[in-house]
Amino acid sequence: MIAVLIAVAVSFLVCVLTTPLLIRVLQRNHIGQAIRDDGPVAHPHEAKAGTPTMGGIALIAAAFIGYLAAHVRTEAIKFADTAISLWFLILGMALVGFLDDWLGIRKSRNLGLRKRGKLGGQLLVAGGFSLLALTFVHTSTALSFTRAFNFELAGWLWVVIAVVVIMASSNAVNITDGLDGLAAGSSALVFIAFIVIAFTQFRHPGAYHLQAASQIDLAVVAAGMLGACVGFLWWNALPARVFMGDTGALALGAAIAGLAILTQTILLLPILGGLYIVETMSVILQIISFRGFGRRIFLMSPIHHHFELLGWPESSVVVRFWILAGFGMALGLGLFYADFLGMPGLIG
Repeated sequence: MIAVLIAVAVSFLVCVLTTPLLIRVLQRNHIGQAIRDDGPVAHPHEAKAGTPTMGGIALIAAAFIGYLAAHVRTEAIKFADTAISLWFLILGMALVGFLDDWLGIRKSRNLGLRKRGKLGGQLLVAGGFSLLALTFVHTSTALSFTRAFNFELAGWLWVVIAVVVIMASSNAVNITDGLDGLAAGSSALVFIAFIVIAFTQFRHPGAYHLQAASQIDLAVVAAGMLGACVGFLWWNALPARVFMGDTGALALGAAIAGLAILTQTILLLPILGGLYIVETMSVILQIISFRGFGRRIFLMSPIHHHFELLGWPESSVVVRFWILAGFGMALGLGLFYADFLGMPGLIG
């Protein structure tokens, strides 16, 4: 637990203290966000245009530093294969997002990599991680909820599902990252859940058929991401002084998916990350409705813009969506804990 607390504290402090330095560098090099021309009228385009982006650099770097600091202080915590492969995924997705952000800035518009290039980069990173998890980490190929509902899959099918989950999660968080503080705040809640899950598996490795050393290191990774998200939120809260960009959003989504895969809670992920499901489905339903029937279900998608157009202040949308994310986290942890209480010999 000491290692987890160190990772949270160090990553938080590093992100809070270094993000202003990054903001100055980004401003000096005129690295600012181009805002969608078709955004909601209530959205303050003029104020947000030019806000430094690629702040995800500070977020991911702070999380990694916090992770390393936890190992310096606590000799009992070893670098585990699970965490090493997870960092491959996080840093790889951050690189894809960085390229997307950088090309978008050079073109001076809210476009980056071509869709094929972006999806290709995500597929390469997700596929590489999935193969690492299968061959290097020897992750179970069971598709599971907690300890219950385990469905053993063929190796190739498990890899396909893992890749789909990673790409879906990274893009879902990217879609959610449309209002100041929304993605950072909601992601922090999900990382809290994975700290609890991984730490519980560390304390009871036999019940989950996992190695204790690997799970505590995953808890430390989640702790580093939590601290960095909260630290970044200090500067990203309304009115944002910096945006995380695809550099941060894709990495956050990949980290969440990777934690679900390595803690064998893939089927629990749609509940823990319920907000991201809602945001993504709003986009999918809008496209289907408009292209198929010529009508829009929402005033604008993703759904957070719909509520802006209904007249909700941006701060109200963000806080209420945080509450929804909190409900998803609480429900997911409740289901996980209920399964834990049903563990044979635990009580009575």
